[in-house]
Amino acid sequence: MGRRTPSGNSSSESDLEIKVQPRNSGPNLEDSDRRLYSRPPVPPPNYQPYTKWFPWLVPIVIIANVALFIIVMYVNDCPRNSHNCFGTDIFGRFAFQDVHENPLLGPSTTTLQKLGALDVNKVVEGRQLWRLFSCMWLHAGVFHVAANMLSLLFVGIRLEQEFGFLRIGPLYVLAGVGGSLLSALFVRKKISVGASGALFGLLGAMLSELITNWTLYENKLATLLTLLLIIAINLAVGILPHVDNFAHLGGFVTGFLLGCVLLLRPQFGWVNLKKAPPGYFVASKKSKYKIYQYILLIVSLAFLLTGFILGLALLTNGWDGNAHCSWCHYLSCIPTPLWSCTEARCATTQLGSQLNMTCTSNHKNGTYILANPNNTLEIQMLCSKLCR
Repeated sequence: MGRRTPSGNSSSESDLEIKVQPRNSGPNLEDSDRRLYSRPPVPPPNYQPYTKWFPWLVPIVIIANVALFIIVMYVNDCPRNSHNCFGTDIFGRFAFQDVHENPLLGPSTTTLQKLGALDVNKVVEGRQLWRLFSCMWLHAGVFHVAANMLSLLFVGIRLEQEFGFLRIGPLYVLAGVGGSLLSALFVRKKISVGASGALFGLLGAMLSELITNWTLYENKLATLLTLLLIIAINLAVGILPHVDNFAHLGGFVTGFLLGCVLLLRPQFGWVNLKKAPPGYFVASKKSKYKIYQYILLIVSLAFLLTGFILGLALLTNGWDGNAHCSWCHYLSCIPTPLWSCTEARCATTQLGSQLNMTCTSNHKNGTYILANPNNTLEIQMLCSKLCR
């Protein structure tokens, strides 16, 4: 049944034109301007453009270092192999060497040497290059391993969360080897152990990561100054005697170069569709990395390859860095009124396993029975003890 319209014309109900105002349509705009409302939504506040990784590798490295120290103390067996031990009644087989011999509360030099400490003579003459790697897993004492592992906990966890184990793992190992390599070129008469080179590699990587990803940071200057202060304090500790600062410097430089290669971040203008939130898409024409990032990557990679190849070649040919650099020893120890950097020197006479020794500086005398008459490191250690 039809009905009468105001104009007097009859029309069916289906002929009515009904207009519905759309909800939240905004102001009336021309079609050419409606593209303003087709822009992608703003990313949610909790949007993370970069993957956050669960840190599991660094804790495993810490556990491995502590476990290896316990194994070293078991092999050391001070009560059986030495006359003077510290804590025999409490620790039994795991007792420490006498504090005058090892103030860090740890094993003997002989045990560390046997289990893989960095000994230049064995690396060069015995071609035991594996010691460049093994020494970074050994520690000289409780204080040594505790300090290194606490540092690794605070620095390594943060880096692994940001960049993942596939980047931080190789960086840690290669920085440790780089530190061992530089140490072997300049520290010729002492053994070296510890993860300090690898730790300084992580610090170097943090600095290069800040530089290569400079545009992504807020509070750039404050972050840079804080990091430089931390690095300077740690390197300053290396000028104390009995601290292998060459391992620190080698690890730091290696880590810095590796950070330019492994820790690059894409710029924000480059959108990874896999990580973008739903409905968010920007057709960006920007490249994934900036030009200066590519330049740093290529230059750093060239320096890394050249440094490792040249360093290994010099080491295996017995090159002594101190003979070609008269001031380089100051990088590892600076003499002050509180301590001396001069190595202890002794006059010795040896009959079989009996060693008679006289310190040339204080003229003290000592007689010792050597477990191994040919162990020059043990003789040097006894000389250092006598000259105190």
